[in-house]
Amino acid sequence: MAWRVDGTTLDDTHRAAGVGSRVALRLESSWCPENRIAMNIKTDAVIIGAGPCGLFQVFELGLLGIHAHVVDALPEIGGQCVTLYPEKPIYDIPALPVVGARELIDRLETQIRPFKPDFHLGETVTKLERTVDGAFSLETSAGTHFRARAVVVAGGVGSFEPRPLRTPGADRHAGINLEYKVLDKARYRDKSVTVLGGGDSALDWALELAPAARRLTVVHRREEFRAQPVSVERLRAMAAAEPERFRIRIGRVNGLLEEGGRLAGIHVRPFERDAQAYEVRFDELLVFYGLSPDLGPIAEWGLGVEKRHIPVDTEKYQTNIPGVFAVGDINTYPGKKKLILSGFHEAALVAYAVQKHLDPNAKQNVQYTTTSSLLHERLGVAG
Repeated sequence: MAWRVDGTTLDDTHRAAGVGSRVALRLESSWCPENRIAMNIKTDAVIIGAGPCGLFQVFELGLLGIHAHVVDALPEIGGQCVTLYPEKPIYDIPALPVVGARELIDRLETQIRPFKPDFHLGETVTKLERTVDGAFSLETSAGTHFRARAVVVAGGVGSFEPRPLRTPGADRHAGINLEYKVLDKARYRDKSVTVLGGGDSALDWALELAPAARRLTVVHRREEFRAQPVSVERLRAMAAAEPERFRIRIGRVNGLLEEGGRLAGIHVRPFERDAQAYEVRFDELLVFYGLSPDLGPIAEWGLGVEKRHIPVDTEKYQTNIPGVFAVGDINTYPGKKKLILSGFHEAALVAYAVQKHLDPNAKQNVQYTTTSSLLHERLGVAG
């Protein structure tokens, strides 16, 4: 596979010292800015987004003999899985009872290696226009120009940033003992940990860290949680069984408790009239208030947009622009479920749609990887 990180070209030789795109991320710092070069690339397909759905799209296209270039604004592959919750366990990937988010990305990367995709990391697609011959012209922030016959948007929720804790002074502690993602679970062992939020990410991490934490507190602004009911039930059961170790507190953060310049706790005000504010002390604070999604340049490409999502049909997952498709969390259609496995299904159908778009006369006989000699050859397992 070929990789460009922030405009610098790296190949598999440069990345041989380690696993996955993280090697490219580490090596990028050793390359000089003058190595940045503008590129003009002609290709069948460009995939915008290198999260799990974008990576699986590479695989499905590869099975049909279609090579892809992949562009992502982040400096490494993996999307939210790597950026926000690399150690989060995922339980609904077929045949994998449990897999870590980063492990899933590493497995997908291994799976697509036979198809030698080209990655352009740290680059944002800033322009997409249809050309007179029906193809597409794309331009990135690093000066890369593509002429592609088909485009697949797999941009997740678009550009995203965790919603911050807006209590005055919170930004001073970000990256110290206030975090918006978990990079290393071991950091929280034998610590007093407080988690802010009531959605899936907040409760998933609370439950994941609870066994190792000395004490764990979840603070949410109301009694009702947005997380999956089974997670809420588990948390409440833990709090009932061991109230000294596991606590659920209701209220809104309205101040910070600092000691010696370090964040030591928060002031929480309940919503009941005349209720007194109270302190929640901790060693580590994790904030999971959700994401602030932004489609960014995607919104300027003439695609249909509905509540920050791109409407598609459910036959081809094609947008309002023929030849432009969308998979994963960024698309919307009746009955849409934001699940990774749903995105994998969409990617499979998009691959066939792209093949037909590239060659309207193509015969489309479904072949099986267990028996097809052609697919064995493409996968590098023939003989």
